[in-house]
Amino acid sequence: MPTSRPQHGASLLDYAKAWPSYLLPHHALSRIMHAITRSKIHWWKTSFTRWFVKQFNVDMSLAQEPNLDNYPNFNTFFTRALHADARPVIANDNLLACPVDGAVSQLGTIKDGRIFQAKGRDYTLLELLGNDTKKAQLFEDGHFATLYLSPRDYHRIHLPITGKLTAMTHIPGRLFSVSPSTARAVPRLFARNERVIAYFDTDIGPLAMVMVGAIFVASIETVWAGEVTPPAGCQIRHWEYDSAAPAHQFQKGDEIARFNMGSTVILLTGKNAIHWLDNIQTTDSVQMGQAIAKRC
Repeated sequence: MPTSRPQHGASLLDYAKAWPSYLLPHHALSRIMHAITRSKIHWWKTSFTRWFVKQFNVDMSLAQEPNLDNYPNFNTFFTRALHADARPVIANDNLLACPVDGAVSQLGTIKDGRIFQAKGRDYTLLELLGNDTKKAQLFEDGHFATLYLSPRDYHRIHLPITGKLTAMTHIPGRLFSVSPSTARAVPRLFARNERVIAYFDTDIGPLAMVMVGAIFVASIETVWAGEVTPPAGCQIRHWEYDSAAPAHQFQKGDEIARFNMGSTVILLTGKNAIHWLDNIQTTDSVQMGQAIAKRC
């Protein structure tokens, strides 16, 4: 019997917001933002930072450095550290900690090699991982969570479970916005945008952290490699790491990367590795360190 095509959840307003972005010079705009956010011109960085805090209602009482004048540029403010006790990491070894502050865009299981993006839209695990068949096989029938970071959120990324870094891949691509409205309107959004993927070996098996770039997300950096993007060229780059090296071993809750401007993280685990907690639902706000999943 013929099956009906899925209805997209995008509204006319979603399309109106998304379609002009097809025409924008994504990378040129992001390179300009890269320079602007690192400007040390005092009047500029101070006025822009103060406007940003007011516009997005940023709670500076959580910041390790609450005085805006002490940040040398906007980017150091945007990637600010928090007080040590601001984001306690769930101690129970059977529970996975949320890697970021943000909102749950989607979560669930990877079915038939596809990951759900929004109503009527999905994309393949294989294309998300840069058509790396061996890596994709590690997560077949596994689990995913797509976590959206808004401009006001804390933008450092942490490991949800103790693990050893085994590999990293940088995949060039577009830089569409990753806002919820764009996710509803743009097909295969997260498999089209530029992204950096970090792979870890853990007690629950393979785990991947897919850090997706977006418009004005001019840089993604990791603690082991520094700034990975913006890159030179448009080829996929891949690195393998010695997981036995102390520099490549991380404890649960350790910082592994940061977005220099906001975006999305997609967490991938293997088959029969975890169960998402019942109290974690789509559109829920989450904080780094809180429990989001339980080991099987």
